[in-house]
Amino acid sequence: MAGFRIGRGRDNRSPQQQPQQAPQYGQPAAPPPYPQQQWQQGSQQQYGEPEYFGDPYPQQGGPGGHGGHGGHGGQGGHPQPPYPQQGYVDNNPGHTRAFSIHDDPYGDAATYQAGAAPVVPTGPRLPWKALLSGIVLRPGPTFLQMRDHPVWGTALIVTFLYGLLAIFGFDQARDEAINATLSTAVPYVLMTGVGFVIGGAILGAVTHTLARQLGGDGAWQPTVGLSMLIMSITDAPRLLFALFLGGENSLVQVLGWVTWMAAGALFTSMVSKSHDLPWPKALGASAIQLIALLSIIKLGTI
Repeated sequence: MAGFRIGRGRDNRSPQQQPQQAPQYGQPAAPPPYPQQQWQQGSQQQYGEPEYFGDPYPQQGGPGGHGGHGGHGGQGGHPQPPYPQQGYVDNNPGHTRAFSIHDDPYGDAATYQAGAAPVVPTGPRLPWKALLSGIVLRPGPTFLQMRDHPVWGTALIVTFLYGLLAIFGFDQARDEAINATLSTAVPYVLMTGVGFVIGGAILGAVTHTLARQLGGDGAWQPTVGLSMLIMSITDAPRLLFALFLGGENSLVQVLGWVTWMAAGALFTSMVSKSHDLPWPKALGASAIQLIALLSIIKLGTI
């Protein structure tokens, strides 16, 4: 029997079918089974430059990124980037998404804060006729709309006219004004009107200060002006009857108490809307002004 000579044959299997061999010392390792490219720290330290394995973007005319030291492709020997330029997935190894510290998943939603005044006025300025009728007929919306608008012109004129007539609501003051000469009565009446304007402004400022101390943040000019208007408008029914019946009349006294309670309700509503306060605090802020009006105007004890 003829013997067969065993020689070193030629392995015609494809590179994919050949078994993987352990890398020799100093030789690069085999490409990893997954497509992500790897940075070999050891090669960088040993050879002084990084090695890239497994180019996921083989180029035509080249060995597909497996041949050559340093991961050079087949077009001109230009090195490929260590990671793909597009198509990578967030949070994969080596690919993380950058976030900004200013990112807000809820947008720029404003947070409500109790007592915070609006940035812009809640409505246009009302003319004087609509303002006076609104205080009586629809006080809540009127105070809310005018919380950012000064009402000095209307407040000064109405309060001054109210002061001119208020002196005739007191029996003794009315008799003195009627019996005095014209040159004496006119300055007396004018001084009374100015005194009511100054007193109304001072009481309104006190109400505003108390509202701010209780947590409100409304503007002082609308608060003072509206308080002067409330003082004058609510006392108009009592003053109308007092001009003919006198301040000591029982009907006038009843109207005085009713209009005083109406003034308390309007003051509470105005301070609540102007300073964004609950009604107990709004009533407490206007308490001094209410007591002063009751003592000076309604009862005439001071």
